[in-house]
Amino acid sequence: MELGRSGVNAGQIRAFLERHSLLARRDLGQNFLCDAALAERLVGLAGVEPGDTVLEVGTGLGILTRALAGRAARVVTLEVDAGLVRALRAESLLPSNVELLHADALAADLPGLVAAAGTPVRVVANLPYVISGPLLRKLLDLHTALVDWSVMLQAEVGARLLAESNTKAYGSLTVLHRLLVDVKREMKLSGGCFFPAPKVHSVFLRMRPLARPALAAGELPEVERFLRAAFGQRRKTLANALRGAGFDTDGLVQQLDALGIDPRARAESLAPVELLALSRELRKAPP
Repeated sequence: MELGRSGVNAGQIRAFLERHSLLARRDLGQNFLCDAALAERLVGLAGVEPGDTVLEVGTGLGILTRALAGRAARVVTLEVDAGLVRALRAESLLPSNVELLHADALAADLPGLVAAAGTPVRVVANLPYVISGPLLRKLLDLHTALVDWSVMLQAEVGARLLAESNTKAYGSLTVLHRLLVDVKREMKLSGGCFFPAPKVHSVFLRMRPLARPALAAGELPEVERFLRAAFGQRRKTLANALRGAGFDTDGLVQQLDALGIDPRARAESLAPVELLALSRELRKAPP
């Protein structure tokens, strides 16, 4: 049975990897989606439409790639593992409307790839834990250029994006997403959907840019700097955390009071809009 068709099993995957002298690499966080029917369902949940170009991060065995190609006009898929790229090409496993690139998504020119598409672009990705945070941040930089992006993440990372204030998972990445995009959990997946099967669950999230994002153009880097400082020492009050990170906090108590924020508050107790308001107030202060 051909790799990638419905019913692919662990034996077929092992045989494919052995034919090309490959192993699932732990250093790359490789847990390959191996259920073709599930891949079709994920494509539907990602909202992929016939005219779309899809930028996929993490080709893996190409099972999700083929499902995307069955619905989208074009798929550009990035795979960091050179061995997998050679194997996929050698066995001609990808359809003609797929462009397979050997590239590290963290180093690739994602804005250039999106701009070159000439059609609506969605991102679909199965993200290993080791790059999930940095890549999610890179995608935020593209929020005005993408229709949306749907990502497979370890459940722990997904919880951070969906967290509410006053919870342990709530942090700077949560707030940045809340200010720019709507995050929706579409599906929870068990380890058995992947090969090798991880010991943790995964979630499939879809992010849609807000029609009216809270951040102004060019404001993201400054707000991110503020949030990293605010959440950098979670056990300290917000004032002490900011002071420790080198922010000028003269007059901070008055600014907090004007915003209706308790001076003893910690960052995790504040809503995204409150943190944004404070970030802006601090930038108004004279140097």
